[in-house]
Amino acid sequence: MKHSPGFLKIVEDAKTRIKEVDIHKVKDWLDSDKKFCLIDVREESEWAASRLPCSIHIGKGILERDIERTIPDKNTTLVLYCGGGYRSALAAESLKKMGYNEVASMAGGWRGWTEAGYELADD
Repeated sequence: MKHSPGFLKIVEDAKTRIKEVDIHKVKDWLDSDKKFCLIDVREESEWAASRLPCSIHIGKGILERDIERTIPDKNTTLVLYCGGGYRSALAAESLKKMGYNEVASMAGGWRGWTEAGYELADD
């Protein structure tokens, strides 16, 4: 997808203040049963079509509104993903501002995950 320069500018700016974790690390964490919450911030239609295993859906449009009710412990390790790692970077920055201490964006997003040949949820 070709993103606009303004969008890319704010994403790159956000990335200077957040952690990113690569898809291979997330796969290792899933395989090792590391305790963390994997959050899909994509649109409902994207989530319905395909998603990563063990993930929950809280779309970027409602994330800030619903996160404290869904995950009240602000020390929970959170990994956010979207299609390519851009929206999740912006969402991670918002959660950091809300006081979540262990939040990261998955670099490469859903596309990187599928290109690596990793499994998707089968439900």
